Amino acid sequence: MMQKDDLKLDEMQGLSSQQAAEGLKEHGYNEINEKEESEWHRMFRRFWGPIPWMIETAALLSAFAQRWEDFAIILVLLLVNSGVDYYQESKALSAIRVLKQKLAHMALVLRDGKWVQLASRELVPQDIIKLKSGDIVPADARLVGGGDFLSVDQSALTGESLPVQREAKEDVYANAIIKQGEMMAIVTATGGATYFGKTVELVARAQKEERSHFQKMVMNVGNFLIAITVVMITVIIAVGLYRHEPTLDLLVFALVLMISAIPVAMPAVLTVTMAVGASVLAKKEAIVSHLAAIEELAGMDVLCSDKTGTLTQNKMKISEPYVVGLENADALLFYASLACKEENSDPIEEPIFTYVKAHGLYEKLSGYTLKKFLPFDPVGKRTEALLSLKADGSELTVTKGAPQVVIELCNNDFDKSEAYAQVEAFAHKGFRTLGVAYRESGDEAYRFAGLVPLFDPPREDSEEAVADARAKGVNVKMVTGDNIAVAAYIAGVLKIGEKIEDVRELKGESIEEYLILSKVLAEVMTKKMWPKASEEETSELVSGIVSEVKKQLIAVELPKGSVKKHESEIIAMIEKADGFAQVYPEDKYFIVDELQKAGHIVGMTGDGVNDAPALKKADCGIAVSGATDAARAAADIVLMTPGLHIIIEAVSIARITFERMKSYAIYRIAETIRVIIFMTLAIVVFKFYPITALMIIFLALLNDIPILTIAYDNTKVREN
Repeated sequence: MMQKDDLKLDEMQGLSSQQAAEGLKEHGYNEINEKEESEWHRMFRRFWGPIPWMIETAALLSAFAQRWEDFAIILVLLLVNSGVDYYQESKALSAIRVLKQKLAHMALVLRDGKWVQLASRELVPQDIIKLKSGDIVPADARLVGGGDFLSVDQSALTGESLPVQREAKEDVYANAIIKQGEMMAIVTATGGATYFGKTVELVARAQKEERSHFQKMVMNVGNFLIAITVVMITVIIAVGLYRHEPTLDLLVFALVLMISAIPVAMPAVLTVTMAVGASVLAKKEAIVSHLAAIEELAGMDVLCSDKTGTLTQNKMKISEPYVVGLENADALLFYASLACKEENSDPIEEPIFTYVKAHGLYEKLSGYTLKKFLPFDPVGKRTEALLSLKADGSELTVTKGAPQVVIELCNNDFDKSEAYAQVEAFAHKGFRTLGVAYRESGDEAYRFAGLVPLFDPPREDSEEAVADARAKGVNVKMVTGDNIAVAAYIAGVLKIGEKIEDVRELKGESIEEYLILSKVLAEVMTKKMWPKASEEETSELVSGIVSEVKKQLIAVELPKGSVKKHESEIIAMIEKADGFAQVYPEDKYFIVDELQKAGHIVGMTGDGVNDAPALKKADCGIAVSGATDAARAAADIVLMTPGLHIIIEAVSIARITFERMKSYAIYRIAETIRVIIFMTLAIVVFKFYPITALMIIFLALLNDIPILTIAYDNTKVREN
């Protein structure tokens, strides 16, 4: 059966209304379905769980013993704890709502042979849509023609700010923005089936542990105290019955003793302590939206950091240019600026204009009149500007673009092999390189002017922040959608480490096994076809074949799972890696999940929609300065100041807060054991009740009031 994208454009009629209606029945509306929990369920869920059970048990025992004052106090504590928790969760639940609002609202669709404007929610797979500059892509689609190319901003999906070029038979994804061009496309996926929809579903599915690590410890403390109390009460009741003491008095006393042993005020004390810590963090411009994140931040041992905008400035800059046949770099950059249009606000061209302005060359541009401008296209891979000098009317043609293309246009006296070697050197550093050439009146061919390397530089404080993190026992792993060369360069500059993994290695799409196989085959074939070749000739030929195979493998998408890896092997790879390249949202989520399975407490920084699932899944999700609303809503901590240094400072503050909480827990254990053992010894050994049941209640509750000051205690913690 012929597919839609095999049809010629003039034969396309689009779906009929009937086909579209059937498509809606089969696939549903092009929107993200969200199963919302009712407010009542969310509210009552606060009263269900180990810690609420402990407090509720204490309240019931108080009511059974008719200690109504105690019952009222315990009930107030329960309501306060539940109310604070409910409020914190309400703020976090806005993540999916923010993501839903980002979907496009209208689309130009071919229906019944006519172009019509429809709500994007009514799109179905196989619909034909038209995309043009400024449009938000309403669904995943495959380009089929109607233009040469599209320049697409996919930052909503990948987080990388530079637009990418897309041609016919290539895919574009929902919520990407068309920056340049106009083409038709066939819808391939809608709603939750789109890449963007899957990101939202990941956020919805990204559930943290039901209880934090510290809450688990608190539960263990509570269980320990109750176990000791049960043993002691059993002893007291047994001794009392042996002495023929009144049974009712024994039971009432035992119940009150049990109430005093249950750490009723513990959640309240811990909440106050964390709230004080959150207040200190807020003064440092780190806003805590989920109080339990303070505990996790304190124990965090792995920080997965997004590269763009977190470790780097997210702003292209010019490195050392390679100049040929011109006086200096100023002349090269001036020629490059002549082949740019400032009004396009192209992120590749902006640093060129920044340079010419900083070096006093911008005014010289007014001395030229632009007669013709050819914009960049994926086929020619260069821009070209025809200008005339206002002073004498002489013409000048300047071109810039892919260095290999520009170099081949030129025939002036320069060393092409040296130029290509320089292009390779820039590529190994992860730089994007522009070739620049010019042609004056009377010239038949272009003259090569040089190469302009561009890169996204690291933030000034990133290297120091990474070192501080390592000193505190936090292992920073860089996560980026960029290629390995870019990731390796930034990781090297910041001293993060040298082991950068292609995420395809983790997903069973490794090319290493294929390269080993290709090397073996190349060696066998070479020896069969050229048996007289020397070892050096054979080695050179095999290396060339393997190198070409590697280029081809990198360019194609390997089937997932083509190379099987056991989960333990994948976890080991993730733990050993210093960073990950070619990463998509589901990969970030996967990396965090695998690290958690290995027992790590994982922090994740991010700023884009693409980071939201991993931010929510992480033990401590950190939205950096300038983050999107979706990232902020999914995160536990939102930073108002850029850079990693504030995160490291926040770790120190969180550890101080955690130390205070630990001190309280230790105090509560000691105090409870003291009271229980004192009462048991007094009754069993000395045969008298030293204090009344009411005194026990007051002793237990009043002990927790002064200990609230521990939230403000001056605490010192070890660096690591």
